[in-house]
Amino acid sequence: MQAPSVGGIMLPRGNGATVRLSRGASLTDFAEKINANPASLVQVMLNLGEMVTATQSVSDETLQLLADEMNYVVEIVSPEEEDRELLESFDIEFGENEGGEELLVSRPPVVTVMGHVDHGKTRLLDAIRKTNVVAGEAGGITQHIGAYQVATQVNEEDRRITFIDTPGHEAFTAMRARGAKSTDIAILVVAANDGVMPQTIEALNHAKAADVPIVVAVNKIDVEGADPTKVRGQLTEYGLVAEEYGGDTMFVDISAKQGLNIDSLLEAVVLTADAALDLRANAEQDAQGIAIEAHLDRGRGAVATVLVQRGTLRVGDTMVAGDAYGRVRAMFDDRGNNVEEAGPSTPVLVLGLTNVPGAGDNFLVVDEDRTARQIAEKRAARERNAAFAKRTRRVSLEDLDKVLKAGEVQQLNLIIKGDASGSVEALESSLLQLDVGEEVDIRVLHRGVGAVTETDIDLATGSDAIVIGFNVRAEGRATQRAEREGVDVRYYSVIYQAIEEIEAALKGMLKPEYEEVELGTAEIREIFRSSKLGNIAGVLIRSGEVKRNTKARVIRDGKVIAEDLTIVGLRRFKDDVTEIREGFEGGINLGNFNDIKIDDVIATYEMREKPRG
Repeated sequence: MQAPSVGGIMLPRGNGATVRLSRGASLTDFAEKINANPASLVQVMLNLGEMVTATQSVSDETLQLLADEMNYVVEIVSPEEEDRELLESFDIEFGENEGGEELLVSRPPVVTVMGHVDHGKTRLLDAIRKTNVVAGEAGGITQHIGAYQVATQVNEEDRRITFIDTPGHEAFTAMRARGAKSTDIAILVVAANDGVMPQTIEALNHAKAADVPIVVAVNKIDVEGADPTKVRGQLTEYGLVAEEYGGDTMFVDISAKQGLNIDSLLEAVVLTADAALDLRANAEQDAQGIAIEAHLDRGRGAVATVLVQRGTLRVGDTMVAGDAYGRVRAMFDDRGNNVEEAGPSTPVLVLGLTNVPGAGDNFLVVDEDRTARQIAEKRAARERNAAFAKRTRRVSLEDLDKVLKAGEVQQLNLIIKGDASGSVEALESSLLQLDVGEEVDIRVLHRGVGAVTETDIDLATGSDAIVIGFNVRAEGRATQRAEREGVDVRYYSVIYQAIEEIEAALKGMLKPEYEEVELGTAEIREIFRSSKLGNIAGVLIRSGEVKRNTKARVIRDGKVIAEDLTIVGLRRFKDDVTEIREGFEGGINLGNFNDIKIDDVIATYEMREKPRG
């Protein structure tokens, strides 16, 4: 039935009917659902004070406004529901074991280690894996997600446990929540000397929301002031009652540093899994699972860490992960060994994808390359539409306060580049959650994995965006272009610093006293070993000049692998010199730092005081 609407336009009246639309839908999509002319919906939006084209992706709020005007109820389909409907259109069932009970075999439990920052999560994983991850972390904070499998013995039976290593800082809440969703059991690490802290409760809530059993590891029992009994009492308030107090939660007192009672903790995990869970999967079906982490490797292309949840993933399989797809060229286990196949609960590094999937994206194996490509393209288009629906003068962080006061900008546009998709996602999530009042809006125009490129600078130039590089640097001529175009590019290696600077800028509190000035870059052509001085880098100065006693960083494949180094020694042939200019060769000694390779770039810089404006 037609009824007059705004401005006398004849439109169908909804009478409260529900219309299901995907994120980023256009007025044309809406019109098709209600059998109306898209042009008439454009007119309605004009009458409501919004100028929207028929094919433009619009926000959920705009769709809601239009629906209210026409007496419809809009239901925005969730990303998970969109994905399920997409896979159903290809006759693919995701998230279920295929076949009957007889095909199910037991699988190892998947465990996430959670807890407050500095309570020893990474050190515990180190103790379990007998390797050291912390040394490579900026500020001792885990910046990436990894997955590892370990073997233990319980009741003289060999058992395996898979660990998902999630970052510790509260900025990674979203990733930790995803980790819990892909997890069977959570180990809650609580320091015996600190007790329950805010992030302990936050981690506990994630585990409870994901409905996973919890094993409590009371760490640091060897330090002064340790009181494991107090920890048990505190956690009782949050519903975790120790077995010795008549509850059903296993508490294990450990020292990750000393390696005490680690075996008891692994045994507690296995016993909890056996008692509370039925961990079985069909190993014969096509593999399905989740992408834990992914990054771009210059030599190997897109590299993804995936956790197989059901089925068996084999080299040569065609897989699709998020909006990436490809044939599995090679697989490596957590120790870097080549593997041909990976069964349920096994984490592997996969090579062969077209691009970098996001942390938490599901993956599945399909029969044909064409099917994989179609699924990936539809997912990409869906995400693109959703992103377009969110979007709407080049400015630096220092100028932002002045520009805001002058009323020249209502939003801060950001472009985020990082070394891994999980880090980029976590940083974006944290920045978008900053509470800075209503004066300014933060918008992330683009996020990606890899070095800052000229394309990123071009996008920033056209949209007055600030570029954030997290654990990556600019490549090629991107630095020169940024300087020429006046684009503000910021580099960070610890997530706290990025969040604090952006927040301070938004609140008009940023008063930088020093700025980093690049002095010169040197490309390593040769490496000379010296018993007295360690490794000497034989270099060609690519730009500027390199001076002795200045600060330096080492860049490999666009990623920063070492920060805060010092040019201890500088030589031209056999002579000690104070500086070497562009185009000349020489030798550089970085003191105790010896992890250098041919083709690495040594970038030198100094901190100069900025004039007060």
